[in-house]
Amino acid sequence: MKLNPRDANAFFAKPDPKVAALLIYGEDTMRVAMKRQEVIGNITGPGAEEEMRLTRIPGAELRKEPAMLLDAVKAQGFFPGPRAVLVEEASDGLAPVVKMALEDWREGDAQIVVTAGQLAAKSALRKLFETSRTAYAAGLYNDPMGRAEIEAELARAGLQEVPRDAMGALEGLARSLTPGDFRQTLEKIALYKLDDPAPLTTEEVELMAPASVEAEMDEIFHVLAEGRTGDIAPVMQRLAAQGVAPVTLLIMGMRHFRVLFALASAPGGPAQGIGRLRPPLFGPRRDRMLRQAQGWRVARLEEALELIMETDLTIRSAGQKAPAMALVERAFVRLAYMATR
Repeated sequence: MKLNPRDANAFFAKPDPKVAALLIYGEDTMRVAMKRQEVIGNITGPGAEEEMRLTRIPGAELRKEPAMLLDAVKAQGFFPGPRAVLVEEASDGLAPVVKMALEDWREGDAQIVVTAGQLAAKSALRKLFETSRTAYAAGLYNDPMGRAEIEAELARAGLQEVPRDAMGALEGLARSLTPGDFRQTLEKIALYKLDDPAPLTTEEVELMAPASVEAEMDEIFHVLAEGRTGDIAPVMQRLAAQGVAPVTLLIMGMRHFRVLFALASAPGGPAQGIGRLRPPLFGPRRDRMLRQAQGWRVARLEEALELIMETDLTIRSAGQKAPAMALVERAFVRLAYMATR
């Protein structure tokens, strides 16, 4: 049976002991590993490794010795409790071996968890699990973590007091990080909040968030929109050192100033427009962009967008000989001066 994302998360959290096997596949190996760890932990409970109730079989070894899987499924251990067999890095070539184990599986045998990379729709392994009445298949895709996944990670990290603004900041962080990096960030936040009964704040989320190129790019546009001309050079130097392309800066700058234009030109003003903005803004970034929009006139923002577009066209033109980053920096200085006029 094929599981949709919501049903898959429910199964990961509370596996049905009557299900013989689960296939977890996806391009993001870290996300697959996290879900594999979660479901096996919930199948076997604590102490499975020490009590030898978990058997790990690499896919390459199983191809050489196919009988390993059924032997592990049927084997009885010294310790009581539910058992699991993990087959890692499986491929379509193992479909017949897994099929044989599914046919012989009986309730009380070890449950089988199979992990794989990205599998095509015609994959033999996928078809085996998706058409089986006793097995499930869960595909994991490179979509941002959903609210349910974030809440599950918060519970795992022991973070309970999370107000709405802080949750919004965490959701924004989850969109920009891989699941593994997001989990590590939550663990860091949990350590920071250890023995601190106060609710989590957006400032604490930002303090614990890993530094990134995206954060540096956000900062340069805040600098421009706030007219801080003296801060342009240092931020631009860091971005250039990190290899950010001039065209990328212009694209991101166009996006930032379009949001400001939408807020400034909204009926009722920026304070009314920010509530209708899609996608929405959260936390300190929301307050900061609202203040920026309130400091710009609509006509001035139109000039800013025209300047960014002209600079982009100049850089892309075939006859342009001036250094592209120098042209971008010059345009950014002019943008910052617009904010002060």
